[in-house]
Amino acid sequence: MKQEIFRIEKNIPLTQNVFEMTLRGRSAGLAKAGQFVNIKLDGLYLRRPISVCDAEGDRLTLIYKVVGKGTEKMSEMSEGELDILIPLGNGYDLEKSGGAPLLIGGGVGVPPLYLLAKKLIAGSKKVTAILGFNTKGEVFYENEFKALGCDVIITTADGSYGKKGFVTDALPENYSYVYTCGPEPMLKAVYRAIKTSGQFSFEERMGCGFGACMGCTCETVSGYKRICRDGPVLEKEEIKWQTQG
Repeated sequence: MKQEIFRIEKNIPLTQNVFEMTLRGRSAGLAKAGQFVNIKLDGLYLRRPISVCDAEGDRLTLIYKVVGKGTEKMSEMSEGELDILIPLGNGYDLEKSGGAPLLIGGGVGVPPLYLLAKKLIAGSKKVTAILGFNTKGEVFYENEFKALGCDVIITTADGSYGKKGFVTDALPENYSYVYTCGPEPMLKAVYRAIKTSGQFSFEERMGCGFGACMGCTCETVSGYKRICRDGPVLEKEEIKWQTQG
């Protein structure tokens, strides 16, 4: 983990409350898809953890949803610099993917799957991505995943676009492994529905972001783990849903 200064290059809305921020800085230490960064914002005590959508050369792409003071402040930035801790978290393990991995993302759980898809396709994997949203107006990055070479399935809860229903209503017949990220109710549903092993990335409230405060600790079959440091990615077999609400 390093503290780096990044310059804001672009910050644009993708939907009504989801933004894409492109930054320039030293992102070479970010090695795995599924890792995240922690951003310091003037006037706010705690840093804001944001998952990494893409990293290439000195360019870093973050996608975030405006849900509070921190992300609202970020959405208003068009220029300037940001103090960022990078990289954080364990990220996804690509070695277990098999030949035809399935990626499942819900809402702002979609962004970290983009870099994952890019890496898997670079390794000659046949990738299917199911991206779930509530309604058509919330859909983003469909074309970006297609441009990578993914087979993309969009689901909307209200049926206004793509397949009506939830991500679990669109599972293909054949896949070798599952990578997923999204809200916990979605992760639980995916856990019950899939027929292979997989890796689950958890969205969790964090204090420090690197394991010191113990604020995001959860119980697994092998003991307590910190989502920010030992996660956010957990193996399917180690998850204990009954202790996570």
